[in-house]
Amino acid sequence: MIKLLEKYPILSLLLFVIVMLGFTIDSIPVSIMEARNFISAREMLTDNSWILTTMNGEARYQKPPLPTWITSVFGFIFGMNSVLALRWPAILFVAGIGISTYLLSTKLELSKSHGLINGFIAITSFYIIGITIEAPWDIYTHGFMLMALYQLFIMLKDQKTSVLRSLLFVLFLAGSVLSKGPVSLYVLFLPFIIAYGIAFRYKGDILHFLKLISLLVFGIVLGGWWYMHVRVADPETFLKIAERETSNWSSYNVRPFYYYWSFFIQSGIWTIPALISLIYPYLKPRVSNLKTYQFSFLWTILAVVLLSIIPEKKSRYLMPVLIPLAYNIGFYIEYLIREFKNLKSKKETFPVYFQFGLIGVLACLFGVSYFMIGKDLSGFTLIRFIVAVILLLIVGAYIFKKLQSKNIKSVFYLIILFMMSLGFFALPLAKTQAQVKYKPVSELNKSYGTIYSLGGIAPEVIYNYGDKIPPLKTEEGLVIPKEKEFKLLTDKKNPEDFKKISKLYNIKHIETYDLNFSNKDYKSRLVNELYKLTLK
Repeated sequence: MIKLLEKYPILSLLLFVIVMLGFTIDSIPVSIMEARNFISAREMLTDNSWILTTMNGEARYQKPPLPTWITSVFGFIFGMNSVLALRWPAILFVAGIGISTYLLSTKLELSKSHGLINGFIAITSFYIIGITIEAPWDIYTHGFMLMALYQLFIMLKDQKTSVLRSLLFVLFLAGSVLSKGPVSLYVLFLPFIIAYGIAFRYKGDILHFLKLISLLVFGIVLGGWWYMHVRVADPETFLKIAERETSNWSSYNVRPFYYYWSFFIQSGIWTIPALISLIYPYLKPRVSNLKTYQFSFLWTILAVVLLSIIPEKKSRYLMPVLIPLAYNIGFYIEYLIREFKNLKSKKETFPVYFQFGLIGVLACLFGVSYFMIGKDLSGFTLIRFIVAVILLLIVGAYIFKKLQSKNIKSVFYLIILFMMSLGFFALPLAKTQAQVKYKPVSELNKSYGTIYSLGGIAPEVIYNYGDKIPPLKTEEGLVIPKEKEFKLLTDKKNPEDFKKISKLYNIKHIETYDLNFSNKDYKSRLVNELYKLTLK
């Protein structure tokens, strides 16, 4: 089976992502960030707001529109209510990162099997998967940038700027900028070119580098056309949003410089190998290609340093660091595959047994989760759970068996199978864990006509409702609807606003809607009250 995967590496990476997430990713509730993307995509289709993007009918210029355009295409084909369909583009970009990681590995003169290991590590790293839901723009901008860097690496290595490579580099670079502005240029592109210069040395004549600089500028300008258009078409709103966004860099979520230095934890199941792969003096004499290891090591560390300089810090901003980190981890895994049978030192073998043995234990003990979720299982979901338990038990048993025979390559691919099994069989079980008070706004009777809002209605609620929820309160104050009777949705009772409204309307409570799917990480902003207001 492993030989078949290595024979068709690109197809293997693509199919793995599709099987792991492509049919079950809708089991996870819609997050606030992707809800904003979904709402904007819906309004592109309903209101034709393709360039001057909106959210709930109001200008939304915080993020460029390319990811939203892609999402709207899938929404047009499969329907805007299909969370699975709307998440498919992001899933395909996860596969794209894995494939690009593999392709770049081959250009870095690593073997096909080594490159495939790098690709699988990338697409099974925790935050590369998680970012598709938590912040969908990120997977696009960094995915496009990695594709651009692959083309750039070839042009730097060959000292040629062919028409095809140049065109692809410009298009992918523009795609990255049009997905989330200059973010990936700073955190992925800049450390890449610095690390390349140190590890491989720049070679070529002045004309060659002038061409590359010209392509870089052209790609940035091409990707930045949307900003320039919005700046001209709606300058006042654009400047207000731009001022608010830039002020966040120095005043919002400010963390100390060292906040990111546990970044290797974001790789999830690869945490221990990630940490060991960053111990440069240890791994340096053991890697198969020293220059490439130096390059990936520098690329990773420089990316973390550049992120650390910016005062505003969030753990999800570390996602692009996991791309070069996958190469570092790959070097350590490749070393274990070659030499583990010959290792005698417990200092070297213990972390391996602990890391992979722990995953084996988790796989074998998956059935214990029945005591937590079993009461909610019945019918097909119970069958799915039983299949997951049996499959993971087999995977766990084989992990221990292969560890005993010191066959690390088999252990590695068993862990890949472990991840795929969790995604395909176990992830859908999350749908059975709805808390008692869960009541989505999508159940709200559409015959009520226009529903107005008072207070800050969460983006998840607006997406779940399926249409705009116009606010009664704007920057100018309260807006009184023309209707003599209407429904009002609010996330909390605002005494002052209700006092003003109650002078004109009789207010009657109708229903409570709670979009919190589970009691874990319960958010009060997802609880909304529906009222009926009748003119006195």
